[in-house]
Amino acid sequence: MSEPLIMRKNRQREQLILALLQQPGIEKAAAAVGISPVTAWRITKTEQFKEEYRQARREAFSQALGRLQQAASAATSTLLKIMVDAAASTASRVRAANCVLDHAANALEIEDLQVRLAKLEQVEKDKAAESREEPECL
Repeated sequence: MSEPLIMRKNRQREQLILALLQQPGIEKAAAAVGISPVTAWRITKTEQFKEEYRQARREAFSQALGRLQQAASAATSTLLKIMVDAAASTASRVRAANCVLDHAANALEIEDLQVRLAKLEQVEKDKAAESREEPECL
């Protein structure tokens, strides 16, 4: 007995999403899944595919960011070692120092933005609470 059409389409969509995360283009992704590029293109035009693909990319990117965060301590140590290593070339030391300053400035900006955002969110929360507490006038 053959697989129902809806199940086959769902499976193709899921497989295409996985293939697109691993392959450099739609043609190679379609070949990896075993469908024609035209079928793959049609699948990519559906709203369901677009949303599921966005979510899959977010999850993949989040995992990559997690790996980078785990390596951040080692990267920082490397930059700092090069920056203070008298045996390193002057260009390497300057570049390391520049990277340290750039990343420190970016971190400070992000921290400031997070504080400002938290304050704005609190103001909005307070306004919403006030509007719920006000009695209706007749």
